[in-house]
Amino acid sequence: MIYLDNAATTPLAPEVLEVMTKTARENFGNPSSIHKLGREARVKVEEARSKIASYLHAIPAEIIFTSSGTEAINLVLNGCVYDLGIKNIITTPLEHPAVLNTLKYIGTKTQLNINFVNIGNRGKIKMDSLDALLKTYPESLVVLMHANNEIGNMIELDEVSNLCKNYNSLFLADTVQTIGKFKHDFLKTPVDFACCSAHKIHGTKGVGFLYLKSSINMSPLIFGGGQERNMRAGTENISGITGMAKAMELAYDNLSKNQTYIRSLKSYMVSLLKENIKDIKFNGECEDKGLYTVLNVSFPKSKKSELLLFNLDIAGIAASGGSACHSGDESISYVLQNIGSDPKRTSIRFSFSRYNTREEIDVCVREIVKIIND
Repeated sequence: MIYLDNAATTPLAPEVLEVMTKTARENFGNPSSIHKLGREARVKVEEARSKIASYLHAIPAEIIFTSSGTEAINLVLNGCVYDLGIKNIITTPLEHPAVLNTLKYIGTKTQLNINFVNIGNRGKIKMDSLDALLKTYPESLVVLMHANNEIGNMIELDEVSNLCKNYNSLFLADTVQTIGKFKHDFLKTPVDFACCSAHKIHGTKGVGFLYLKSSINMSPLIFGGGQERNMRAGTENISGITGMAKAMELAYDNLSKNQTYIRSLKSYMVSLLKENIKDIKFNGECEDKGLYTVLNVSFPKSKKSELLLFNLDIAGIAASGGSACHSGDESISYVLQNIGSDPKRTSIRFSFSRYNTREEIDVCVREIVKIIND
């Protein structure tokens, strides 16, 4: 199987599996227990926390382990509305369902005012619109993806962070697609919240973290014991956490090399598609800008184009029609709808990792051409 759906999830790195297996075997104690096995497990959790914090230039206490990026987002949105009393949310219609559906639900329970930033050409966020909304609604919570998971469009974290700061607003940066793929310095970039899912960086599913700025006090989303500094009850997933720390290490210690290599794969696929398919288009800014791991391709209408994704799967090539969270939904992606993508054309998201090869890109494009021209 040729796997080109890394924005949905990534294959587990062998080194991560090794660390997780060793931890599960040797450090099975409950980190909250005071005996030796418990203390040893606690050490593993705190070592992982410190390692992750160091890559983000954060304080270890600002890293809260969760089950996923979705849980981290829910914790922030609920905490900001119910604990901090925030009445105005500024976001976009292109955000992940973890944001949009959570805000929709909270909005049914409160008098929440949700404001959407205007979207410009190819899905680019209009900064003048964000500025105008912040002027009208200071002391808001701004929720924006660092990189869109479907089309790869990116925002400038520093620019948005400083703008929020000027209007005394909080900023949740959804960094699920960019942690481990870019350098983040939360000492210099004044984001208030950020999130990560381990399975997006070759870790395992079921573990992630929330970066929570130390000056912010909120109630937990999950109540029970006092784990995670009273911010997330439940016995910690020790093997998942240590595996996530190893995944971060592999990502950041090889960041420049990985960036160069994956960018070359994406550029190679763009060039092959342009050479072999007439009227090929690309959604968003993913062709030459944006997230280097994502390429959203718009194919011209043909007899076989509507079944292109299905036929690629038959050929042993895994790609996606959009967010994995909307699998089974036959309608056009809401992200593509909001950026004005032609609904008559078939769009497929290809997403890459360090484990992909040029030979796989060759096979993929060859199969696409074969299917379309058959």
